[in-house]
Amino acid sequence: KYNALRLENESLSKQLADAESKSSAERARAEAYASRLKAMDDGGNGMIALNQNLSSQLEAQKAANADLQRRYEELSTRPAAAASPLTPAVTDALTTFATQNQDIVDFDAARGMVKFKTDFTFALGSADLTPKAKDVIARFCQILNSDAAKGYELMVAGHTDSTPVSNPATKAKHPNNWYLSSHRAIAVGDQLLAGGVAGQRLAVTGYGEQRPISSNAAQNRRVEVMILPSTVRSTNVAKSPAKAAAAPAGTAAKKPGLNKDTVAPIDNRPVYNK
Repeated sequence: KYNALRLENESLSKQLADAESKSSAERARAEAYASRLKAMDDGGNGMIALNQNLSSQLEAQKAANADLQRRYEELSTRPAAAASPLTPAVTDALTTFATQNQDIVDFDAARGMVKFKTDFTFALGSADLTPKAKDVIARFCQILNSDAAKGYELMVAGHTDSTPVSNPATKAKHPNNWYLSSHRAIAVGDQLLAGGVAGQRLAVTGYGEQRPISSNAAQNRRVEVMILPSTVRSTNVAKSPAKAAAAPAGTAAKKPGLNKDTVAPIDNRPVYNK
């Protein structure tokens, strides 16, 4: 009887140890799930905040672009005999600039508009600036960055003629005239940035063949830089007072700031977009 009881006790002890081991494993698994759920919840809240932040920035940028478009329309339809919307110093500097580079540039003083003739600014079917065009834009940047003009906003608009893009080599990069006009406007905008023009002063758009100014196709192929007679305004989204307060010295931030380059650590699936 003693031996039987001893064997039974050993068996029960083994069963108890097995049960405790399984219980410990289940507790660890539950803690792991809880940790993952918390991380997912934190990540979700972070993504919500990120989306809200980006939405606010997008709405502010949309409003700024709409205002630029409105002023672009107003100036582009001004009578040719109207007085220049720019100061005499800027008007004189741009007039001299256009005279010195008349093979590439036209200046419409009544509208405050500098036109780059794309037949001489780009190769046929290309959005790559020629070396001479880069030199001309560098001089243009000096005027735009002068004390007399550095506060003006700028709108770069690309235009093409009505001939559809047909060359396969061109279509590979610029599927149609919308793309070609936009890519050329972007190229000029990039060169302005390279010349020290502040990015917050710039807006870029492409109209394709939708806004011809002449029956002459060559005149319709152009990139316009409208110099808007207004002081540049910041479109940064304001932070809330609580978040704007600086952290105490020596205190490490608990979470990285949210911006368009924030990487979500939870969901590693690919992000789909156009």
